Amino acid sequence: MKICPEEGRGLAGGTVTIRTTPIFSFAKPALYISMESSEPITATLDQATLAPRIADVPVGSDDGAFSAVERLFPIINGPEGRDNPQRQGLNSALRDNLAPLQVIGGILTVALDYSPLWDVNLGEWTQNAISKGYRSRIIDEFQYLEMVRQGHLTGPNGKRFGSTGIVVNCPIVFRFL
Repeated sequence: MKICPEEGRGLAGGTVTIRTTPIFSFAKPALYISMESSEPITATLDQATLAPRIADVPVGSDDGAFSAVERLFPIINGPEGRDNPQRQGLNSALRDNLAPLQVIGGILTVALDYSPLWDVNLGEWTQNAISKGYRSRIIDEFQYLEMVRQGHLTGPNGKRFGSTGIVVNCPIVFRFL
């Protein structure tokens, strides 16, 4: 967030700029704002406030009717390249200086169990999946989870896929379709 309280020198008085980030939910694009993270590196990368106490929110189970969180599905090593139409992932975001294009379960206009608190479920394409050409942009929770089920996406470094224990507060502010 940038606040410009001064007028003059090309600045508009009282202007507030809030950075939004694109994301996919049920194959539909949306925008969110990064507010808080329970973990320092994530807070830094998202330019969010470090709020370690939100890690006290229970995570690790499916985002059902009585869950306080929605699952977020970032990918570490998705396709890279600023002009690549399949570009996605944290490595790509850092190298290309663009959004990671993550996947979230439901958003408030599509799911009754939506929450702006997200349980980070970090995935990594396996070398086998990359060799077979399966690595591509994922835009849907069920597409993502099917890749996990088939063993093409795992947790970091080949570990079991699931919650990292990191919680972020990222409200959806706009849905395109």
